[in-house]
Amino acid sequence: MTPPKRPNVLLVTADQWRGDALSGAGHPVVRTPYLDEVAARGARFDRAYSATPSCIPARAALHTGLSQRSHGRVGYQDGVVWDYPVTMAGEFGRAGYQTRAIGKMHVHPERNRIGFDEVVLHDGYLHFARDRRRDPRLHDDYRAWLARRTGDPTADEASLGLQCNSVVARPWDGPEALHPTNWVVSEAIDFLYRRDTTAPFFLNLSFHRPHPPYDPPAWAFEQYLSAPAYDPPAGDWTGIYEGWRDDSRADANVATYDPVTAHRARAGYFGHMSHIDAQLNYFLEVLAEFGELDDTWICFTSDHGEMLGEHGMWRKAYPYEGSARVPLLLAGPGLPGGVASDEVVELRDVMPTLLDCAGLDVPTVDGSSLLPLARGESGAVREYLHGEHQLFGQSMHWITDERYKYVWLSGDGREQLFDLSADPTECRDLAGLDPEGLAAQRSRLVAELGGRPEGYVDAGRLVPGRPARTHL
Repeated sequence: MTPPKRPNVLLVTADQWRGDALSGAGHPVVRTPYLDEVAARGARFDRAYSATPSCIPARAALHTGLSQRSHGRVGYQDGVVWDYPVTMAGEFGRAGYQTRAIGKMHVHPERNRIGFDEVVLHDGYLHFARDRRRDPRLHDDYRAWLARRTGDPTADEASLGLQCNSVVARPWDGPEALHPTNWVVSEAIDFLYRRDTTAPFFLNLSFHRPHPPYDPPAWAFEQYLSAPAYDPPAGDWTGIYEGWRDDSRADANVATYDPVTAHRARAGYFGHMSHIDAQLNYFLEVLAEFGELDDTWICFTSDHGEMLGEHGMWRKAYPYEGSARVPLLLAGPGLPGGVASDEVVELRDVMPTLLDCAGLDVPTVDGSSLLPLARGESGAVREYLHGEHQLFGQSMHWITDERYKYVWLSGDGREQLFDLSADPTECRDLAGLDPEGLAAQRSRLVAELGGRPEGYVDAGRLVPGRPARTHL
């Protein structure tokens, strides 16, 4: 007897999408009706995190199921070879799945397939790869496609001049069909026509946006220009990164921009989200037209968030909620729908979850399957989560559990403590007010960092001033 066909698996990843930026999760401005529908059909994990919140280390956790202590990437550094023997795509491929990734991978070398049968690549404006002395076809399939579609061999999305980490925003000036977001979906639809229908598929749609440049189509951008002026949270500790403030740079990590620039940046950021939301809906409708939607697991997440001016900070790599918290949705056959989980989960959990959804064996990894939680079952995945990232010449470490967030800065040893239940925007630092709570969280970090090569722990105490690394 022929065994039943396994379900398809669709992993949708966006770049730099904040965990709170879903209208179904109560965001007051952004509108994501189609992602809200995905969540309504399955589960939304409201305390999902990226333990190493920048592009490269976050993707290492996502694709390997490993913690940063295991995958070794604790900061952002290009040019480090990806040589993991076990990957999510590789496990699906071993089980007979046809595997394809479309969009941003941010691995090295750029054409490393990390277990996929094929990768159709667009990493955005990746400084490490952009070199006018190199043929862009070597590392950017979108740019080559754009040249063919326009008939202009010099066609380049960067010609808008917005810069890839900038707060400057303006609408896309060409046909919407040529936008990188639309390209991901058009390539995915092409895959549905050309795939091997005798095998299930594992498909990763990896959108570069809402990462800057902030250039969504005009309809998506303009709807947020009329949103109320935004007054970002500013905690009683805002200013501790003042030494890195540079208001003259459009791509600063710490800055206070004029209200118009900041407002337009948010409109561009949220506009990208509405654009992705609509394009994802289009792909799901096409998937239904192929008769495959009801037999496909769908997971949506991001590699990290965006501070968006909160506490005077922009971009990512910080331990705070705007940077470290990410969206995570799961829908698929047999889920009850409407589940909202507050358990602390992390990108390392995506790989075992999706393998579990497909009924496949899960290799030895650090993550855990979230499928029981998505079914509405109770039970904690972990007691707490340790996150970290190198930034500003130091390592920013954090511990979070069902209630508290503890932060330790390795440069000067500064500690912070937040009660996320009462203070979800981390405005009140309790470090000087709750010595017992501080000590309890500190002991967890000591346990996590013991034996690390940086020497962050000595004789059971945290040691500031040690040189920080980007990988172990």
